[in-house]
Amino acid sequence: SFPGNLHLVMVLRPTGFFQRTFTDIGFRFSQEDFLLKLPVVMLSSVSDLLTYIDEQQLTPEFGGTLEYCHSEWVIFRTAIESFALTVKEIAQMLQSFGTELAETELPDDMYSIERILALRTEKYYQLKEDITAVTKEGNLLLSSFEEPDSGECSQNQHHERPGDWETVNRLLGQLREMETAFDGFWEKHQLKMEQYLQLLKFEQSFQEVKNAIEFLMGQQAELPDTGDSVPQVKQRLKDLGHFDGMAQDLIGKAQVVILHGHQLAANHHYALNLICQQCNELRHHSDVLSDEIKRKQMRLQKTLDLHTRLQQALQCCDEGAYLLANQQMDKCQSKEGAQKALQDIERFLESSSAYLNYDPQALHYDFESVLTSELKCQIQSVQVKLENVRSMFENRQSCFKKLLDKHVRPVQLVAPRPENPPRSKSPLFSPKHEPGCGSKVTFATKHRAVAGDHPSPNFPPTFTSSRGESPNRTSGKSFHVINELIETERVYVEELFTVLTGYRAEMDNPAMLILMPPVLRNRKDVLFGNMPEIYDFHNKIFLHSLESCLGAPERVGFCFLDRREDFQMYEKYCQNKPRSESLWRQCSESTFFQECKRKLEHKLGLDSYLLKPVQRLTKYQLLLKELLKYSTSCDGVQELQEALVAMLDLLKSVNDSMHQISITGYDGDLSELGKVLMQGSFSVWTGHRKGPTKMKDLARFKPMQRHLFLYEKALVFCKKREEHGDGYDKTSSYSFKHFLKMNAVGITENVKGDHRKFEIWYSGREEVYVVQAQTVDLKMAWLNEIRKILFKQQE
Repeated sequence: SFPGNLHLVMVLRPTGFFQRTFTDIGFRFSQEDFLLKLPVVMLSSVSDLLTYIDEQQLTPEFGGTLEYCHSEWVIFRTAIESFALTVKEIAQMLQSFGTELAETELPDDMYSIERILALRTEKYYQLKEDITAVTKEGNLLLSSFEEPDSGECSQNQHHERPGDWETVNRLLGQLREMETAFDGFWEKHQLKMEQYLQLLKFEQSFQEVKNAIEFLMGQQAELPDTGDSVPQVKQRLKDLGHFDGMAQDLIGKAQVVILHGHQLAANHHYALNLICQQCNELRHHSDVLSDEIKRKQMRLQKTLDLHTRLQQALQCCDEGAYLLANQQMDKCQSKEGAQKALQDIERFLESSSAYLNYDPQALHYDFESVLTSELKCQIQSVQVKLENVRSMFENRQSCFKKLLDKHVRPVQLVAPRPENPPRSKSPLFSPKHEPGCGSKVTFATKHRAVAGDHPSPNFPPTFTSSRGESPNRTSGKSFHVINELIETERVYVEELFTVLTGYRAEMDNPAMLILMPPVLRNRKDVLFGNMPEIYDFHNKIFLHSLESCLGAPERVGFCFLDRREDFQMYEKYCQNKPRSESLWRQCSESTFFQECKRKLEHKLGLDSYLLKPVQRLTKYQLLLKELLKYSTSCDGVQELQEALVAMLDLLKSVNDSMHQISITGYDGDLSELGKVLMQGSFSVWTGHRKGPTKMKDLARFKPMQRHLFLYEKALVFCKKREEHGDGYDKTSSYSFKHFLKMNAVGITENVKGDHRKFEIWYSGREEVYVVQAQTVDLKMAWLNEIRKILFKQQE
């Protein structure tokens, strides 16, 4: 509070009388207040002031020599305060800009980052211009304290104001410090922003290459590292070579990304650990992809070597059969002819020993790393064929040696022809189907025949007497049946392969996707069912088994019996047939099927080929019947008879299962009732007995028409319903009514009045059903099956 730090008050009395008088009077009234706080000195004149204050500290008006202009002082003070305020505003602007840089979240896309960096750089240069302008203003103000002032109040005088100069100089120093700190902060921020942008670009490149490598890894993983034939393995090697070319391109791109990462690391990037980690990850992915492709190439090449050896062995077998077939037996009856023929055989065996004497164990050892179950089967099949050919040569050599050793009555030899004679071209195939020809379909045709026309089938030589009888082999007609069986089997396999490659595989072809109707997409399992499974069975197993019978026709029956369980897959195919036909009717006119048909150059539509498995199943029993007719006195007749029964049972089972899938209204799972044993339509009378009822009472009622299904565990009663419609749209279904558990069923075989009737009773005759079959034979067939179930339950 006033007077603060005042120590002395000096009062200069006015020179005028009246003014002095008023001053003295006023001072007296207030003197007590001054005396209480600080001393007061009354001065009569200006000269008295000099006794207390140095003249250099007083302005001229008080008798001093100090030059002072108040207006100039006000101007300078205003300039200093304005400069100080500007410096403060600059400091606030720098602080605000720094806070904005530190707290603003950065986006994830490069375009936005680049835009933000450009805007901030522009703002930085604007602030730098403001700092430069303020610095210039401060320097100008500072120079004004050091140069002569030309103002009114101090002309031609040099004035120094140490306090003001120090203030301005201090503010300029603060401004320089702020600018230096701001420049350092901006350099760090700009470097970090640029590194962040570099990191985004690096991560984007890293992710693109990584995704491409993973996608290619998935594609090559779908490519098998083995194959079932030479063309298939060569095609897969070609596909793998294509993948390898793509992989090399990707690995090159990965190397560029890794090099970029190393450059960022060398420039002390703030995300050094992350960049090094991603570089290592990319290098690892590249190495895995390269190693996996190399591994598959080695396995496929080894598989190709194995197939080549097997193919050479098969070709050797065919050439051997061709040699035997072309030996003119009439000229071999003489000693010279037999000797020449024997020499031909020995020369062939010597030149082909490397193939004919293949050791399966050696093959297993050499190719153990690539052997699959299919390849093992092929090796076994080739081994069987080699044994058959060796047996043929041994028999022929034995025959000629006997002719050379002794002269006996001439024996006529039936010469074999090559194992696979050139068969007639199927109208369903075109010679234009070659591998690798654009959209043409490739199929694995197994032409092993050697050029030449030999009417007799290719079997080991058989000896016939002068009457033309063969006591140990089947007759000539059975040869033709076996040959037809094998030839039609080959055609069947080729047809299946054509359908699977020309239609089913095309459903996965991206180029054909635009032609495919929406209802067909992702439904190839509905349209084709388990046809791939059927093709694999016939191509890899059953066809080879049949071909092995060329030298041992008595084994035909064994072929069917050994594979009896495998043929059950046809039941699944037939059960799917209604769904397949329904889907085909919806899109049979689509451009997709027309294009596939055009590429295959088929005359028939796909529906004709989808019927082939059903037709083939029927063909087997017809060929077996015919073969059985000509083989009554040969080995293997019993097995042929059993094979025929097995195929007939399969046809019946397939037919029964086709009816079963049309049952509607059954709440449970029909598969829990066991296998369908019989099915058929009957007239049924029913009664629920509480006491004795005569049959004539039941006979009065009108019979119900019921379709019965006999399962292993139940007898199901259904009502047949014919759906309305024409042609394909007309289908039958069976409405479930009730069922009887077989563990509570009894039968009465004969009912008075009609030999076609029999009685089924349930739960101690609580329910009685009189069933009338269409024929007595049908009745007996049902009774036999029911008896078998009841006997089995008793056991």
